Amino acid sequence: MFLLEVALWACYYPYKNKCLENGYMDQEIRKKEYVQVTAVFTRDGKIIPQEIRLEDGRRFEIDRITDVRRAPSLKAGGMGIRYTCKIYGKPCYLFYEENYMWFVEMKTA
Repeated sequence: MFLLEVALWACYYPYKNKCLENGYMDQEIRKKEYVQVTAVFTRDGKIIPQEIRLEDGRRFEIDRITDVRRAPSLKAGGMGIRYTCKIYGKPCYLFYEENYMWFVEMKTA
């Protein structure tokens, strides 16, 4: 009976097994934190973020933007234009929502 339940669970939730196999379930839970962003607006309507300023006053200069696309925040919830940025050589997601607010996925303690 137990094997049948496991097989049924795997059929109905195939993505869950992939998450467990790849260790995705071990990742930290993240929260949505709204931030201030210094950005450049180009003539053709593009927005290029330059710097992120957190609520506690810390500033992070964006070294490079590697990708821009409309995508959901899978870790913190929300939807918007996702900027894949490099900050100190590490990838980071910065989101621009339709309510004209910026947010990042912050680790929870």
